[in-house]
Amino acid sequence: MTDFDNFHHDLIELIKKYEHDIPLKVEEDLENNIVKIFGAKITSLARAQNGLNDMTELAYTTAEHHPYWNLLYNCSEIGHTILDNWKKSLSSDDVTDIEWALKQLNQTLEKIKTNIDNPPDH
Repeated sequence: MTDFDNFHHDLIELIKKYEHDIPLKVEEDLENNIVKIFGAKITSLARAQNGLNDMTELAYTTAEHHPYWNLLYNCSEIGHTILDNWKKSLSSDDVTDIEWALKQLNQTLEKIKTNIDNPPDH
């Protein structure tokens, strides 16, 4: 057993100890050493925002020279704008920000298509 396997086993035992008093939802991706624990009050919106934060972290830490960086970054920015305003209307500034991000996405896609159609000589 790995250290993560041991940790996971102990964590599941701890969750079982409290499952009668505290409703918890556990999601596991053991292949990637991921365990998520959600409390009873978690909403779909909060889960989406949490997952998007993970995606945004990758976008912020990925080197800008990666060909897909700008796609990930602008998609996450659009996602944040939408989720932050999920329960209210988008402002004109929000719409402008989304339009700008969409233009960035299209420009990046054009660069990617050009590289597919004309790969660099090696």
